[in-house]
Amino acid sequence: MSPFPPSERRFLFLQGPHGPFFSQLARMLGRTGARVWRVGFNRGDEHFWRLPGYVAHEAAPEDWPGHCARLIEGHRITDLVLYGDSRPIHAQAIRLARARGLTVHVFEEGYLRPYWVTYERDGSNGNSRLMEMTVEDMRRALVRPGAEMPLAPAHWGDMREHMFYGALYHFFVMALNGRYRAFRPHRGIAVGREFRLYLRRFLLMPWHRLERAIVSRRVRRGGFPYHLVLLQLEHDASFRAHSDLPSMAAFVDLCLDGFARGAPGHHHLVFKAHPLEDGRIPLRRLIARGAAGRGLAGRVHFMRGGKLSALLGAARAAVTVNSTAAQQALWRGLPVRIFGRAVYGKPQFVSSQPLPEFFAAPARPDIAAYRDFRHFLLETSQVPGGFYSARGRRQLLRQVVDMMLAARDPYDALALGEAAPRQQLHAVSG
Repeated sequence: MSPFPPSERRFLFLQGPHGPFFSQLARMLGRTGARVWRVGFNRGDEHFWRLPGYVAHEAAPEDWPGHCARLIEGHRITDLVLYGDSRPIHAQAIRLARARGLTVHVFEEGYLRPYWVTYERDGSNGNSRLMEMTVEDMRRALVRPGAEMPLAPAHWGDMREHMFYGALYHFFVMALNGRYRAFRPHRGIAVGREFRLYLRRFLLMPWHRLERAIVSRRVRRGGFPYHLVLLQLEHDASFRAHSDLPSMAAFVDLCLDGFARGAPGHHHLVFKAHPLEDGRIPLRRLIARGAAGRGLAGRVHFMRGGKLSALLGAARAAVTVNSTAAQQALWRGLPVRIFGRAVYGKPQFVSSQPLPEFFAAPARPDIAAYRDFRHFLLETSQVPGGFYSARGRRQLLRQVVDMMLAARDPYDALALGEAAPRQQLHAVSG
């Protein structure tokens, strides 16, 4: 809780989502009288910052904690703002900020994505305060538990913009990063390779769309019961920081083993790739080889990208590590089994059955409890809008600046009766 009025708030921004969102957010905070600075670690960070107050970190990553401490003290920083809390430069800054009593604002992709963005304080995903809250805690905070909540809108999304800004960001880092020679990407592969992967995926979109339509038609018209496996990006912070699995290949083997041992012989298994899967891992080949080796040829399918809702409508159950996409399955009342730590990993929602038993007879979630959980999220940390499209950013900025300036974080504000009403249905679809 910040004791400072807006005119005395001093915000330090670190890395944000690709694109202009952080610059636009900082501009609006500046209109309240707050002071704003931004640390950039590469040419991509610098390109998307359109305001004064830019600070380049040109030294090696090992020098960052000392640089960060000097910035906090020299500018008398009161608030730290970042996107994702698991990358090393952010985790180090958060530790320094907490030791000095700063307010830490964490943005993430929406727990109820793709129609919302997550805004929390101090941590997100496996570091979120939601991890310690029970469903009963949430019900006590709600004015009307059990209320019917709005469905997500039929049309919303900014995947093309997301891919465009990602490719542009990596181009700047690859081609114009001379000032930041000590920069090392947190994802563990060369920036040039990441740019080529973005570009390759963008160019192959028409082929992938055709391929996806063929697989989707085969699954829809096959007349067989099927289970979904929701794959994630192996380099995603949530997978790396909040699961004990060493790789996505290990998760694929786990699912194939459980399906081979437990699923009825007429059931099928559909692996659904993450929408931003870029081919750095040969998932199709891994899945095909693993299925053939277990006698599952013809019963296992791989689908690249596309809308999840069409597949969930006829699925029997879903398995994932800790993907937020599992919440779409829970909303539909589908059984879910997870193998990582997630904010929705409550005993009322996710099964703890051994995987062969889950595929044989999956236990369903407590739908009433999940609806209250979703209601709680929509009243607190889920903000309508998006980072990448102009429309999504406008929607997001309507609410999130006031949330950042509020004395209490969204969870405490609701529990204490201080939260402003949230018109989620109108805000998202308007």
